[in-house]
Amino acid sequence: MKLSIAQTAPDFTLIDIFNREIKLESYRRKRLFIGFFRHAGCPFCNLRVHALTKVHKELQEKGMEMIFFFESKKEVMLRSMFHKEVSPIPLIADPEKKMYAAYGLEESRSIAIKSHLSTFVQTAFKASRAGVPIHLMASGESFNTIPAEFLIDYDLSIKKVHYAQGLNDRLSMDLVKHFAEVGETELPPIS
Repeated sequence: MKLSIAQTAPDFTLIDIFNREIKLESYRRKRLFIGFFRHAGCPFCNLRVHALTKVHKELQEKGMEMIFFFESKKEVMLRSMFHKEVSPIPLIADPEKKMYAAYGLEESRSIAIKSHLSTFVQTAFKASRAGVPIHLMASGESFNTIPAEFLIDYDLSIKKVHYAQGLNDRLSMDLVKHFAEVGETELPPIS
């Protein structure tokens, strides 16, 4: 079941791929970006992770933290230097997709196929130029996983929910930065 604005974010205490305990409760009194991604070799997701890690310090200075989930197994993620370098951002392997279910993520073969047919070549080229991994899925990973992003406020309530309608469909970086700075989920009108 999809989540909605004003709900409390589903709680978790998990171990990330760097063997750190990650408790949602410890992010109370901070703003938080939670991203759910596909598999470790997905160029669509790895480009997004690349873009987010570039602004990590800027967001952190504004009081926002980030947590990333991947459906890949920990061992698969640790084979990738790219994913190892995501630290200090927690990167949680969830191959059983328990948190994917808790946060209402759905699978869609039609969205995945449409995205691959319309934008895979351009996305793979951008990923290659950015030096982010592109590889086939490992055992247990799903072609049909569709990403989602959540903005969580100080009281752990959900302020923005974004279930992707395509594999490149994400919250705008301007909106993420605006939320980090002022806690609002609507950008001011351009004057």
